[in-house]
Amino acid sequence: MSLGKANYCIRALIEKGFVKAENYRNSSNKLNYLYVLTPSGIAAKAELARYFLARKVEEYAALQVEIEQLRKESEGAGRE
Repeated sequence: MSLGKANYCIRALIEKGFVKAENYRNSSNKLNYLYVLTPSGIAAKAELARYFLARKVEEYAALQVEIEQLRKESEGAGRE
């Protein structure tokens, strides 16, 4: 996985709220971080995250294709 793809996915996870990018130790309200999941709850969250990441990876690939197409179009327009 490329660094760009990893950053894209991590940012999407942060925006969705699946990953916290704040420092837990500096938080004054640690109870907001605490919740308990059953094993089936953990499995369900993992499955949701997996589907979410798969969609983001597809979205990233589609953006790469679109960028490449635009690059080729702009290079072709410069030759005319």
